[in-house]
Amino acid sequence: MTQYIIKRLLLLPLLLFIFSVFAFFIIQAPPGDFVTSYIAELAASGSSMDQAQIEALREQYGLDRPLIVQYFRWVSGIVRGDFGVSLDWKRPIMELIKERLLLTILLGAATFIISWSLAIPIGIISATKQYSFIDYFFTVFNYLGVATPTFMTALVLMWLAYSYFGISVTGLFSPEFVDAPWSIARVVDLLKHLWLPALILALDGTARLARVMRANLLDELNKPYVEMARAKGMSEWRLVLKYPVHLAINPLVSTIGWYLPMLFSGSVIVATVLNLPTIGPLLLRSLTNQDMFLAGIIVLIYCFLAIVGTLISDILLAWLDPRIRMEA
Repeated sequence: MTQYIIKRLLLLPLLLFIFSVFAFFIIQAPPGDFVTSYIAELAASGSSMDQAQIEALREQYGLDRPLIVQYFRWVSGIVRGDFGVSLDWKRPIMELIKERLLLTILLGAATFIISWSLAIPIGIISATKQYSFIDYFFTVFNYLGVATPTFMTALVLMWLAYSYFGISVTGLFSPEFVDAPWSIARVVDLLKHLWLPALILALDGTARLARVMRANLLDELNKPYVEMARAKGMSEWRLVLKYPVHLAINPLVSTIGWYLPMLFSGSVIVATVLNLPTIGPLLLRSLTNQDMFLAGIIVLIYCFLAIVGTLISDILLAWLDPRIRMEA
């Protein structure tokens, strides 16, 4: 296992290099660049720039160089720990990410905890009470959770909160705490606002994970070792929790690889609808304005989280299930 982990960690720089190539050139694929978008914004506001100013702006941002040169300048800066400057915000990229990183992690962690805390019990109850009223109830709930877009749920809750209670549920802070320094009062205010977006983001994941848990647990409950344990007199719930649940949870653990970057993004559309100060809306704005350096860094972070998440899920699977062995 140790050798397996070391090999995977040694592969990390190579994988990040490959992902960086794809990320940079895919972001550059749409026609035009940041200057093109900037000129379009000026035109929409009634302003304009002459050709000399446009060329000077492209030279200032290094957009007059070939793509391969732009890429290696970008990568060399990352290797040195310099993520560069956002073309749109005119600020260091690291500074922009740091401002939103803590809130993004808190929201992602809360979403993860809610999803798993709900999905596993729902899956267990549905499987052990197959075809009962409670099973049908949770089945309908799961189908609605999967079929309903999370941004629509967010819009409905925003409308209900404002129409019937006269309150706004957008953002993660009350207006007086948005720019306030960190204090106990600000943390309490954050907790008052954090639960709703976390619950909205967790609905889809809960529904999907609960269905996976139910299906795998039903498969385990029909195996001979379960009948043998029953025949020996083991109580039903002790039997279910000790053996079948232990094995049925494996597919859920394997989803951590893709779940981790998804949580970090905070669901871009939901975060935008709810006006959450997380990484997701930052990525959306950078893609819209073709701020390729900022977008590339965020996409690269997502790729890094996917690699780390896959490694964590592999290690957890080997720890949970002795049948799985990591060969060096």
